[in-house]
Amino acid sequence: MVILGIDPGYATVGFGVVDYAYGKFTPIRFGAITTPAGMAFPARLEIIYGDLCQVLDKTPPAAVSVEQLFFTNNKTTGIDVAQARGVILLAAQQRGVPVYEYTPMQVKQSVVGYGLAEKQQVMEMTRRLLGLEKVPRPDDTADALALAICHAHCAGSLLAKYR
Repeated sequence: MVILGIDPGYATVGFGVVDYAYGKFTPIRFGAITTPAGMAFPARLEIIYGDLCQVLDKTPPAAVSVEQLFFTNNKTTGIDVAQARGVILLAAQQRGVPVYEYTPMQVKQSVVGYGLAEKQQVMEMTRRLLGLEKVPRPDDTADALALAICHAHCAGSLLAKYR
């Protein structure tokens, strides 16, 4: 099963495509979509949408795993991230790819085995599970790969048909 994990944002959108088969993860493609700080916000959304469409078209996933949005301190930033998340969901919807949402605690639990794990623990376990030499950078990319791993672990009954 090919899974696309996405860590939403508007300055940086992390993405990671992994294949999960027979209990083994194989990284296919990962990276980050970035937008310049001084650019008009609608233009930033257009870049995110266009680049994500290319990722979806180049390596069509069976599922998209996205972090649920939580914001407490800075509501303006949270609203902007929500708008970026909207174009991400739109791109997946237009391609008929189901979207699954996970909380940070669910990601930590499924990747590390402990819902209150530290970020570095999640990043290191992601690296190990994918057999990578080093933790992918920026952090958003590693987070996106962790989201893909989370979906593979959480979608157990779905994955039976891919064996």
